[in-house]
Amino acid sequence: MKTYSCHKISEGCAEGEILLSKDDFCFYLVDPKTGVVIEKSHCLFGKSIAGKILVFPNGKGSSVVQADGMYQLKMTGMEPKAMIIQNPDTTLVASAIIMEEPLVDRVDPEFYANIKDGDKVAVDATNGVITVKEEA
Repeated sequence: MKTYSCHKISEGCAEGEILLSKDDFCFYLVDPKTGVVIEKSHCLFGKSIAGKILVFPNGKGSSVVQADGMYQLKMTGMEPKAMIIQNPDTTLVASAIIMEEPLVDRVDPEFYANIKDGDKVAVDATNGVITVKEEA
């Protein structure tokens, strides 16, 4: 196992598989019934964020569509288990706190260099630790 320190934005703990986005992310462009990304030009188009540990660089879109998108996903149970963001914005921070969604930033650059889709991780936002599990 390898651990990385991080900065807590919204507390909580979650374990799951990494879903890595190189593109900025708009939660409003995700189908709230399935958790599938519907933005055709996005690198995650056709993939579900539901139950994943979503890693992405930035949010995008207006505050209204971001907050509403996150809310719709939360209400249908299709939200990610936790989020790791490189450049948080006020809307995502406020939405994650209100919806009690674990959100962290300020992770060691080595983390981003070493992770890939499907890696199993534990995010302990409350204590500021991400643990990447060893594959069996």
